Amino acid sequence: MQIHVVRRGDTLHSISRTYNININQLIALNQLTNPEQLVVGQTLLIPQPETNTHLVKSGDTLFGIAKMHGTTVDALMADNRLSNPDVIYVGQVLKISKPIIDVNGYLAQGGATAERIGRQLGDYMTYICSFSYHILSNGGLTTFDDAALLLAEKEKRVTPLMTITNFAGRKFSSELAHTVLNSTQVQDTLLNNVVTIMKNKGYWGLNIDFEYVLPEDREPYNQFLRRTVNKLHPLGYSVSSALAPKNRADQVGLLYEAHDYPVHGALCDFVVLMTYEWGYAAGPPWAIAPINEVRRILDYAVTAIPRNKILMGMPTYGRDWKLPFVAGTSIAATISPPTAVERAYKYRADIKYNALYQSPYYNYTDEQGIKHEVWFEDMRSMQVKYNVVKAYKLRGVSFWELSTNFPQNWPLLVSNFQVRKLY
Repeated sequence: MQIHVVRRGDTLHSISRTYNININQLIALNQLTNPEQLVVGQTLLIPQPETNTHLVKSGDTLFGIAKMHGTTVDALMADNRLSNPDVIYVGQVLKISKPIIDVNGYLAQGGATAERIGRQLGDYMTYICSFSYHILSNGGLTTFDDAALLLAEKEKRVTPLMTITNFAGRKFSSELAHTVLNSTQVQDTLLNNVVTIMKNKGYWGLNIDFEYVLPEDREPYNQFLRRTVNKLHPLGYSVSSALAPKNRADQVGLLYEAHDYPVHGALCDFVVLMTYEWGYAAGPPWAIAPINEVRRILDYAVTAIPRNKILMGMPTYGRDWKLPFVAGTSIAATISPPTAVERAYKYRADIKYNALYQSPYYNYTDEQGIKHEVWFEDMRSMQVKYNVVKAYKLRGVSFWELSTNFPQNWPLLVSNFQVRKLY
């Protein structure tokens, strides 16, 4: 895919003529509900012919070719059976293959909605994490309406993962995690319940998302992870975990301290780095996943966790803040990328792009005279993130959250990668 950034005066007709593509194809690919309502700064996907080879020209290097095609020198050498990266010849035809990655998505919906999303997006997924079964202080678990989703996943060859969280009410509970992590009796009950559900429903693995765990429960959490792996691995189930985005081992804060990267990396089959939420709902306006901050997390993570176990978290949403921001009072509205573009059109706001964060944003004033600031994801920001996954040679990506409408993302994903299917 090529990414076109809408300029002033652009129309779909002029864009289609520029790239010599059918206007209906352009509308369908970008899922445009109002094709004539373009916004300056909006991104559109432009389909390009699939290129599986590269003809070496004078001045080409393997590094340059890899960068041009979004792959790596190692992949080029393997695909073309090259023994020396410095020896290529003018006129040589090199095979270009897309990297194969794992793709996970969290889905915080059940019932018919989850089934619809599972069928719609299943081709793009290696795993879907049903979010979530909440642990209870006695080792029990809440119920989750996942039967229809599991059927859809089976049809789409998606590997289903059961997610457990320390949710209590509408938030993560440090106290609940403390109770469970400090009682082997409760853990035995919990793990027996997990196994029963996975056997009865057909899950292939367990994803553990314990957040805001007390710092003093770091080692109890590690021990629980060991007990979980020792119980589930012999039964053929995978174990994965979700980790807060740490930029160093000794990072302080309730979100970070109990998450021991080296232990999770050693024990788990893979981990999900939650590399998003810098621009969180109760915080000041900011990019959801500024790429400079994401890179800081990865720079530490790859020193503590094998690269082939890391799924980089990617957001599928944006936020709209009312201004002025008031700490402790202001709460941003979470919106989809298409909604962000629609609001920009409604309020005649040009979409800008922050070069440091590699993220789109804009400001507008609503009908009541209230100022707003919006940050979201578009094709530029997602492509930058996909490039980072390639550059760091990670296992893959994990999306939060699949029920958010982001139709352009999926053709962009498969233009960059092949999605691994486990069966």
